[in-house]
Amino acid sequence: MSKSSTVTVREKPVEDVASAKVGDLSIHGETFVVQTDQRVELVDLTNRVMEFARRFNVREGLITLWSMHTTCSLFINEFQVALLSDIKRFLERMVARDAEYMHNDPQHSDCDRMNADSHLRAMLLGHNLTLQISGGEVVLGQWQRILMAELDGPRARSLRIQVFGVC
Repeated sequence: MSKSSTVTVREKPVEDVASAKVGDLSIHGETFVVQTDQRVELVDLTNRVMEFARRFNVREGLITLWSMHTTCSLFINEFQVALLSDIKRFLERMVARDAEYMHNDPQHSDCDRMNADSHLRAMLLGHNLTLQISGGEVVLGQWQRILMAELDGPRARSLRIQVFGVC
């Protein structure tokens, strides 16, 4: 078994912007970048996602958001300072940064970032979201926000967003 990670190679690279339209059905996808400043950081993407959905005038459909990284997650929760602190503390308790991980051990891995905890935390939170669009708006509950968790920053993170629906 190799110490190196297996690389995923596409025959054609993902286009930064891609669109298709058939009758009233419209699909539009874009890649955008979020720059983070801390190793573990929670970023509210809600307004950005809602503006994207509105821009394409989809009345009924779906919007998906996908992290292009194994140490950057997406999830829904409240965006409130005390809760954000609780989430960070929860992640540290569930997956300690300073535990012994094979991924961090040069005998088993070629990773020099010492970020096994970030990969494991990302597994708990997930890498993608799919939300409904109804009446031209993203469907969210009163306190629900779309959050990105940077788990191995600071870094520039690429996210892919796609809207699919009837205009």
